Amino acid sequence: MKLSEFDYELPKSLIAQHPAESRDKSRLMVLHRKSGRIEHRNFTEIVNLFGPDDLLVINNTKVKPVRLLGEKPTGGKVEILLVSKKDDNLWEALVKGLSNGIIVFDERLTAEVEKLPGHEGGCRLVRFSSDPENYAESHGVMPLPPYIKRAPDDKDKERYQTVYAKEPGAIAAPTAGLHFTTEILDKLRKRGVAIHVITLHVGPGTFKPVTAPELKGHTMDEESFHIGSTTADAVTQAKKTGRRVFAVGTTTTRTLETAFKDGRLMPGSGASSLFITPGYRFKAIDGLLTNFHLPKATPLMLTSAFAGLYNTRYAYQEAVKENYRFFSYGDAMLIV
Repeated sequence: MKLSEFDYELPKSLIAQHPAESRDKSRLMVLHRKSGRIEHRNFTEIVNLFGPDDLLVINNTKVKPVRLLGEKPTGGKVEILLVSKKDDNLWEALVKGLSNGIIVFDERLTAEVEKLPGHEGGCRLVRFSSDPENYAESHGVMPLPPYIKRAPDDKDKERYQTVYAKEPGAIAAPTAGLHFTTEILDKLRKRGVAIHVITLHVGPGTFKPVTAPELKGHTMDEESFHIGSTTADAVTQAKKTGRRVFAVGTTTTRTLETAFKDGRLMPGSGASSLFITPGYRFKAIDGLLTNFHLPKATPLMLTSAFAGLYNTRYAYQEAVKENYRFFSYGDAMLIV
């Protein structure tokens, strides 16, 4: 397939710059993938769309304030986004404003940016003078996506995080889960919906732009995940008995599809580089809750694979027409 098939026109005014007034005040588009029928609802109504035999899988990764702001010795501004720890004070990181050299954060912390072979223009190796995680806890800011054209504020520390975030390690939130409140989750449980967790730490690979003109030329970067035995057994049993399995977000979907083998979900830790595009045959999920994604982005390709390319195009046209809010702080779509 060609990359151009996943492009669409989006007015900048529909890119959400702030979260909704409260998490569950988002809108919810319901897309029926067999018929292509669309319903316009509010997110609070999602409870009524699940049955007592359904299973919902969520990603409990937690975003850390890993965006660090520093300066060159000459005074120029530099921004670092910590990605993964390689050794004591050696990190793989995204660096903006410096190709290599020294960065000064304060009198306690400096860093030197080195080249990372094979990742030109992407991640770099950064050697810190001391542990940058300690510095990030007090001085780091939430790593909001670049399409949010404002500085992070105190509200983002809470709202750019799911209410069930537990395992630190992500550089971005699994945004489909941002709409849930503890009250909605409790109502789902009372309705009989079984809620289970996986962990996939969202890394830069999720947002890595597709530059190849054809999708077969793109490679996803690996992201680490963990699936506990309770979740693995529950999903396996649900598939055997014909119960519906819903994934909250594309990160959850890729984790489940990566680890689903020979009719069962395998527990344990691993890494996923699964690139899901139209034509993929889903093994684990029967429903998907997701946000509205960027043009030409890999999450949009996954959504198109599950809902169907024509259905997804039509749904996005309707979302623009009806002034839905797009991207991380935007509205949600439930594909059933």
